[in-house]
Amino acid sequence: MPVSLHHIVIDAHDLPALARFWAEVLGWRILSEREREVVIGPDETAPVGICFMPVTDRKAVKNRLHLDLTSAAEDREAEIERILALGARRADVGQSGDESWTVLADPEGNEFCVVRPKKTLIG
Repeated sequence: MPVSLHHIVIDAHDLPALARFWAEVLGWRILSEREREVVIGPDETAPVGICFMPVTDRKAVKNRLHLDLTSAAEDREAEIERILALGARRADVGQSGDESWTVLADPEGNEFCVVRPKKTLIG
């Protein structure tokens, strides 16, 4: 049997705060909270969760890996505003302005995108 994806790991300075931010963004909950590890997910049976691990160094460059989030096309702008109100900020990673996605950064500067739904890509 091949391996399967278990967690996406995000380095963090303030594990509980960053975990709460992402849990709110995704509508997930805290599944496990320890001093050196906080795990969030939709529930304990979900195949993939996000794990926050402590680091001491500051983020210095653009992420090599990032999350893409999506919502219904008619909700996209409202969702971006909701995420900004939770503590995200708009991020410039060199986009031209014609993209079909919006680049944001979480409270610790980790970039992520809010993309249009896949069904809108056809045609």
